[in-house]
Amino acid sequence: MKALTFPKSSRLLKPSDYGKVFDDVQLRVPHRHFLILATPNTLGQARIGLVFSKKNLKLAVQRNRVKRRVRETFRHEREYPALDIVVLGRRGLTELDNAALNATLTELWARLRKKNRQLQKPTTSELSGTGKGTG
Repeated sequence: MKALTFPKSSRLLKPSDYGKVFDDVQLRVPHRHFLILATPNTLGQARIGLVFSKKNLKLAVQRNRVKRRVRETFRHEREYPALDIVVLGRRGLTELDNAALNATLTELWARLRKKNRQLQKPTTSELSGTGKGTG
């Protein structure tokens, strides 16, 4: 059976970790209820950080429920590239029940992986050597 733990090595813990993502966003996955920002890291595994404000989710019970769902879907889908990921909540998130949250997050994780693959794919100008900086 697959280990479904969520160790500290899978989390963004320090403000500087969050700052690196916010300062150097290379992947953005927008959605009506979420915004996912990510940047590659050198650790060989994905790490996640959560930002849910009182402005968008008024009650602590609402914020905690959404954070639990985000962590749970992240934990279950372990085929992530080496990225530092920050998930931000937007208004209207309280309208979603747990099943809708899970479906939305599963779709967003798939979009994140797809965008990362596109980012990693070298362009034709890089392959042929006709891009800037050659010579």
